[in-house]
Amino acid sequence: MTHRLTLIPGDGIGPEVTRAVLRVLEASGFSAEWEEFTAGAAAVAEHGTTLPTTLLDSIRKNKVALKGPITTPIGEGFTSVNVGLRKALDLYANLRPVWNLPNVPSRYQNVDLVIVRENTEDLYAGLEHIVVPGVVESLKIITEVASTKIARFAFAHARKHRRKRVTAVHKANIMKLGDGLFLECARRVARDYPDVQYDERIVDAACMHLVMHPEKLDVLLLPNLYGDIVSDLCAGLVGGLGVVPAANLGEGGIGVFEAVHGSAPDIAGLDKANPTALLLSSVLMLYHLGEDARAERIMKALWTALEDGSARTADLGGTATTTQFTDAIVKALR
Repeated sequence: MTHRLTLIPGDGIGPEVTRAVLRVLEASGFSAEWEEFTAGAAAVAEHGTTLPTTLLDSIRKNKVALKGPITTPIGEGFTSVNVGLRKALDLYANLRPVWNLPNVPSRYQNVDLVIVRENTEDLYAGLEHIVVPGVVESLKIITEVASTKIARFAFAHARKHRRKRVTAVHKANIMKLGDGLFLECARRVARDYPDVQYDERIVDAACMHLVMHPEKLDVLLLPNLYGDIVSDLCAGLVGGLGVVPAANLGEGGIGVFEAVHGSAPDIAGLDKANPTALLLSSVLMLYHLGEDARAERIMKALWTALEDGSARTADLGGTATTTQFTDAIVKALR
């Protein structure tokens, strides 16, 4: 079967890691016709907008996109393309599995977490205004609809993948209405999943627990801002953002699968980038498309190449270039 998919290579190291992943997918026998688009600064220069209508229409039509990293200016310039995609396509669920990879240096072992982050509201609604000079007000939006939807996603994922527990992470001791509503929705949904354990942790306590005993947690359910912070913290437990995947998912099978690390313009074009995060995101994409056997073959090939060191790039303590990383995975697939 040939899949028709949308491709956003990104900028900086994005095109390099994207090429590497496409080569691995092809070597696995995966067949796809890719509709390729620019986004971010490159799209502004070409189309006058960071998210061209043609790109959004392509994703709506094809349902699935693979996306490399895109630079977001800090404190000025255009708003995040990632946030824009999530809002425009109602990609309400951000899924970030985090686990140890073989031969990858990390502070912890036996980490096997799933972070489920609400993706459309909270402080990321971007509703800010100046009250008076020197005073800015940012609005935190929490709704029953969005909170219930993300809770159902977390529990359904836990049940499908035989996870034992969902932990809702919050700050309802201080934000009693907003985070209180989030917890109310999670508790209500939990009653429909008696086979999945449910508990709650205040976000600061959850962070402390994660850096003391991460192996004791399972599926974490969080509002948008806490989810952004905690998912990066969890990535740091196993080696960093360069070795963890991400998926942004919505209704009707729509999904954007992406590397969540930066675009690293300082090493762009030097054949030094590590494609692991985008490769793992493409594995999530394959599972999403029902290509389970192919996904498992790629995972096995990655494990093999990491274990023997042939796919360890400089950021993982090895010497492999982007090209050598890709060669090693392709060889392990044969």
